[in-house]
Amino acid sequence: MFKSFSMDLAGRKLTVEIGRVAAQANGAAFMHYGDTVVLSTATASAKPREGIDFFPLSVEYEEKQYAVGKIPGGFNKREGKASENAILTSRVIDRPMRPLFPKDYRNDVTLDNLVMSVDPDCSPELTAMLGSAIATSISDIPFDGPCAMTQVGLIDGEFIINPTSDQKKISDLALTVASTREKVIMIEAGANEVPEQKMIDAIFKAHEVNQELIKFIDTIVAECGKEKHTYESCAVPEELFAAIRELVPPQEMEEAVFTDDKQTREGNIAAITERLEEAFAENEEWLPLLGDAIYQYEKKTVRKMILKDHKRPDGRAIDQIRPLAAEIDILPRVHGSGMFTRGQTQILNACTLAPLSEAQRLDGMDVNETSKRYMHHYNFPSFSVGETKPSRGPGRREIGHGALAERALVPVLPSEEEFPYAIRTVSETMESNGSTSQASICASTLSLMAAGVPIKEMVAGISCGLVTGETDDDYIVLTDIQGLEDFFGDMDFKVGGTKNGITAIQMDIKIHGLTRPIIEEAIARTRTARMYILDEIMRPVISEPRKHLSPYAPKIKQITIDPQKIGDVVGKQGKVINKIIEDTGVKIDITDDGAVNVCGTDEAMIDKAIAIITSIVTDIEPGMVFTGKVVRIMNFGAFVELAPNKDGMIHISKLADKRVGKVEDVVNIGDEVTVKVIEVDKMGRINLTMRPSDLAKK
Repeated sequence: MFKSFSMDLAGRKLTVEIGRVAAQANGAAFMHYGDTVVLSTATASAKPREGIDFFPLSVEYEEKQYAVGKIPGGFNKREGKASENAILTSRVIDRPMRPLFPKDYRNDVTLDNLVMSVDPDCSPELTAMLGSAIATSISDIPFDGPCAMTQVGLIDGEFIINPTSDQKKISDLALTVASTREKVIMIEAGANEVPEQKMIDAIFKAHEVNQELIKFIDTIVAECGKEKHTYESCAVPEELFAAIRELVPPQEMEEAVFTDDKQTREGNIAAITERLEEAFAENEEWLPLLGDAIYQYEKKTVRKMILKDHKRPDGRAIDQIRPLAAEIDILPRVHGSGMFTRGQTQILNACTLAPLSEAQRLDGMDVNETSKRYMHHYNFPSFSVGETKPSRGPGRREIGHGALAERALVPVLPSEEEFPYAIRTVSETMESNGSTSQASICASTLSLMAAGVPIKEMVAGISCGLVTGETDDDYIVLTDIQGLEDFFGDMDFKVGGTKNGITAIQMDIKIHGLTRPIIEEAIARTRTARMYILDEIMRPVISEPRKHLSPYAPKIKQITIDPQKIGDVVGKQGKVINKIIEDTGVKIDITDDGAVNVCGTDEAMIDKAIAIITSIVTDIEPGMVFTGKVVRIMNFGAFVELAPNKDGMIHISKLADKRVGKVEDVVNIGDEVTVKVIEVDKMGRINLTMRPSDLAKK
């Protein structure tokens, strides 16, 4: 049965159509926000997937080029692999919704979002987030929703709900917040050094709007919602836990887990696992569940010790950061390098500078953003965690971590006018035991400064964790969580920023939301830790960006010419500009507004290229002096190339202060000579002199 529901959302109409399309999905919502249209579906398998100990949720965000009136490029003329924006959007939908499914649910679930029409002022990403929440809420799939998402901008100190395309361009904040009825369950933000209190206010402004959306979703569920289906629970039987505790008492598990060395801990758990596998070798029912049971036992042990005894696995205080170290210039031939170490987490970052023409072209749904000059890439090789597997390129996690670090650093980068370079930083994970994305922010800052990129402020990142009890006020916030505290805890609250404010946030949780006191404490903790990292660890290593680039980095000089003379510089079929490039070995980029960037490693050749370009676009007037090459000789004089396609003639009488019988007695083809312009006639012909007496005259 087809039903339609509408509400006003930030001054634009949001319409949800149920039953119009995709009737065979467990749940489907045909979403219209302005002229943006997204089909969101939720489907689940009939039976659990065998042999797994996790919830198999897949979230897809499919960008169709017809949605923005484009035909895809490439040979096949159809959409290829997901864009970076699509992957990041999928992650933002996944993170708030995953905790709301039952922990013992093992049926495959796919949330698919098909972007079919895009109105730049009505975010398709937000529309898909709401669509996934609605499709799942009305389906028969077990789900403890609904949840809702809102975007917030900040312009002139005022919050803007679900900003338009033009508003996003000038906003100091790009914040997405997801909420349930009571709590905040996901935060994603990029910001221009927004103060902590302003960020908190923005988060809870979004939370207020989310409550209006949840009421709207409730009306849809009340009329269209299906009864949730029963499922086969994959929870570990309590009898198995009891049997394990008899063989491995809690005190032994505590001793196995509580060490500051990851490898030692893993070795201890491996020994316990081997012992239990031998003990239950004959029990065919329990043996397949043993791995999950040991994980749960280890998790309960860690959580109890942290929450009740305030004891962390590595012995640190609740607000203590692991040992820190910062270095620069690790890699001698790269343009800049920095390494940041926090406990057993270590990132080595390399910075590369290039002409603006090397900026990344974007082929996504955002019609306003077609390229980006700063790229941060994050790699996570298996050796960083002591494992072995072949490298198959970056996965969604690597892309997400790279984007988070990139977002944290963009606000402090110099403008193209100040620093006309494309910039790439690559974070290589040398060792991992929690918060590599935040170590990437620190290492990237070091390498950018070492490369001589004049960033406005230093940026550092840190993560806080959480362990909760039975009530909202029974919790512990942990500063600088390691891997074990991330796996077994309830939150990973990552914050990057400068001394002035926040530049990026990413919050993941495994519970049904956070209260305001928890969020406020986490943000306060990250600021304290960030100031310590900046002042005590990073500034002593490099306090400001280097004044000079690496000798191996390309040098770029910029001039501005009259846009109407760009054609003169390029020449017919590019002959003029290609000749300059061939003669000087530089790279030349010219923008439509007349900005000319000349890039090369030899500064003398850069200056030569600029001189040639300047001579091409400069109107020649009497009195100007040039050094040019003799290109043609006639009986009556010689022709000198002053600039590409600009020749002047020296009459034989103007070659010397004395009488010259033959032109070749003074000059030959290929000679470089210094000449002065004495006349530009009505036909545009340029007459020159190279007589010393004429050159000496001012």
